[in-house]
Amino acid sequence: MKLGIIREEKTPEDWRVVFSPKQCIKIIEKYPEIEITIQSSSIRCFNDSEYKKVGLTVKEDISDCDILIGVKEVPIDSLIPNKEYFFFSHTYKEQEYNRPLLKAIINKNVAFHDHELLKNASDLRVVFFGKWAGIVGAYNGIKTLGSKFRLFDLPKAISLDRKSDVEKILSEIDLPNIKIVLTGKGHVSAGSREILEDANIREVSKEEYLNEEFDFPVFVNLGCEDYAQAKDGRAFVQNDYFRNPQDYKSSFLPYTRLTDMIISGHYWDQNAPQLWEVEDMKSEDFKISVIADITCDIEGSIPSTIRPSTIEDPNYGYHPDLGEVECMDDNAIAVMAVDNLPCELAKDASENFGDMFIKNVLPAFFNNDEEGILHGSLMTKDGHLTEKYNYLQDFIDVKE
Repeated sequence: MKLGIIREEKTPEDWRVVFSPKQCIKIIEKYPEIEITIQSSSIRCFNDSEYKKVGLTVKEDISDCDILIGVKEVPIDSLIPNKEYFFFSHTYKEQEYNRPLLKAIINKNVAFHDHELLKNASDLRVVFFGKWAGIVGAYNGIKTLGSKFRLFDLPKAISLDRKSDVEKILSEIDLPNIKIVLTGKGHVSAGSREILEDANIREVSKEEYLNEEFDFPVFVNLGCEDYAQAKDGRAFVQNDYFRNPQDYKSSFLPYTRLTDMIISGHYWDQNAPQLWEVEDMKSEDFKISVIADITCDIEGSIPSTIRPSTIEDPNYGYHPDLGEVECMDDNAIAVMAVDNLPCELAKDASENFGDMFIKNVLPAFFNNDEEGILHGSLMTKDGHLTEKYNYLQDFIDVKE
C-alpha cells in the first residue's frame, strides 16, 4: 500500500499536514506493508528536509501512490483520477461553494473519504481539529480583549511554535474581573477551556454567573440547554433540539447584560435561533464588547459575524447601526472570526490529528474495517455517489 501525503494548495495557505516525519516512521514500523511518499511543499509546517532526514521520499509527482491524504479541499485541477483520497471536502451538508469539487471527484472516478465522516461504531468522529480551533480561538479572544482595552499586547499564536509557548504567555498576564461565556460542550469548547484555565480564569456555575459579582475573572460554560428553550414551553430535550431547531427560541439574553466576552464553540443549524438579534445589540443593557466566534457561521448564531477574518488581520469592529467599523472605535464590538484557526499552531494540531488517524483509522485497512470506519466515510466510488450519500444526487445535478 502506497500512501501519498499531498501538498496543501487551498488559498489562504494552510500549513497543516496529516502526519509529521516522526509519525510517518511510526506508521512504517508498525505497518511494514505501507510505503509513504511526501509531495514537496514550500509552506508545510514540517519542511521537506525534515521528511528527507528520516529517510522518506519527497517528490513532486505522487501519481504512483494508491491512497492520497491531505487536510483541506484539493483544487480540482490537482485531483488525480482513479485514486483514493482522504481530506475535508465540506460537501456533505450540500455546501454550494464546493459543488464543483464534488462533481469533479465523481467525474474523475475518485474513491473519496471525508475526514469529517470518519466515525466509529458508536457514530462518533475519530479524527478532528476542533480542539485546536478552540485553543487558538480562545487565545485570540484574550489577545483581542487585551488590545481593545489596552491591557496588554500578546503575540499572534502563529508567531509561537507550540502550545507550551501560549501557556507560558497566558500565565503571566493580569486580567481584570471580567465575565466570559464559553458556549458548546464538544471538542472546540474543550480546547477553549484549556486556554481559559491557563489564563487563571475561574469557572463558575450559571447560577453564580447570573447572580453574583466577583473580584477576579470568571467564565461559564453553556450547553444548548442553557441558551435555547422550546417555543411551546415544554421541557428541553437535546435530541429534539438537534432534530427540530426551528421549534426553539433563544434564552441567552440575560447573559448579554453581564458578559464582557463570548467565546462561541457550539454547533449551530441554520434553522436554529440566533443567540441574540441585531436589535438586542442596540440596547444600553447589551454589555458584550469582544466576540471570539470560533464557529464562524456567517450571519449565523451570532449576527455580528458578517464575514470571516484572517490570521493576518484577525479582528474587525461591528456596530449594530453601521455594520462593520474599525475595531478600535469606542462604540465598536470587537469581532474575531478567523476560519482556519488550527493553522496558527500547525505543528501541534497536525501531530494531534495524525495520532488520531494512526490510532483510529489506519487499523481499518488491516482488520477488514470491522467498525465500518472506511465504509461509512466513503462518499464516492466507481464514478458515483455511494448509497449512504445518494441524497446528494440532486445537489450535484444542479447546473452551474
